[in-house]
Amino acid sequence: MTVRKKIILGFSALFCLFLVWYLFIKETDYRVSFKVKAATGTIFQGIQEWSANQMINEKENYIILEKRNFDFIKQEMKRDDVQMEYTWDIVYMNDSVTKINVGIKDLNHSIYNKITAPFFNTKFKQEQIRKITDFKKGLSDHLKNFKIRIDGEGVSEETFVAYISLKSVLQEKAQKMIANDALITGFLFQNQIKIIGRPYVEVTNWNLDKETIDFNYCFPVDKNTKIVPDDIVKFKNLPVVKGLKATYYGNFRTSDRAWFALMDYAKKHNLKLENKVLEHFLSNPFNGGEELEWETKIIIPFTSK
Repeated sequence: MTVRKKIILGFSALFCLFLVWYLFIKETDYRVSFKVKAATGTIFQGIQEWSANQMINEKENYIILEKRNFDFIKQEMKRDDVQMEYTWDIVYMNDSVTKINVGIKDLNHSIYNKITAPFFNTKFKQEQIRKITDFKKGLSDHLKNFKIRIDGEGVSEETFVAYISLKSVLQEKAQKMIANDALITGFLFQNQIKIIGRPYVEVTNWNLDKETIDFNYCFPVDKNTKIVPDDIVKFKNLPVVKGLKATYYGNFRTSDRAWFALMDYAKKHNLKLENKVLEHFLSNPFNGGEELEWETKIIIPFTSK
């Protein structure tokens, strides 16, 4: 066998192996990639919120098959006889840029799409580009509603507070606070205990996998306040916290976007943070005004290990 034939046979074998991998092993039919200036956790939450809206607007039912906070989500989507898989890889690039790779697979027409999508502007390809473009636009619009400044390492102040303990999923923290605001402020008013500062939220446990939090909703009061025993409203010192700080400007409903930014910053700079957060709300949303001027100071403590 001549050298030329050996080369041809070698390339033919490699091409056949490539075809087998591409048509039968490769997990996605088509891939869309883009970059945004957002924290990985913000994008992770955005994907889930977008999926919920797709159910309302497009009757598409999304089920999470696998996830890894905050850089990976694999979903199955069903609508009538359509069955798709979406694999979202969220890749942190630097302090302001994250890359999103979306792998898409049509479980009913996978081989056809793999053959046609690279070369032709098929209906499948057009639909997926439109869908991911809509997601990107929605995410970009959301990012205009808040600003985050990383302030670096710092400490909080010790503060004496009245508080109530609450639990919620991460996305409903603000709603939970609002629902219980009258409970704690009414108790303080009834017992003539004066509030002397803006409220805090002390997150005592943040379960990243379940996306739930245990937190104390706190109001500063004079440390010499006469303690009134109660089953719900308690009193204590918020201790000094040493950690990584940020300033968040925007609606308190999405202040967790600053948490995600701090986590990305810590990961890049090899800093270890606890799954706890202290937020100090310096603006009163009940006064209205421009949300981008509502200021919140946030600190996530360093781990003691």
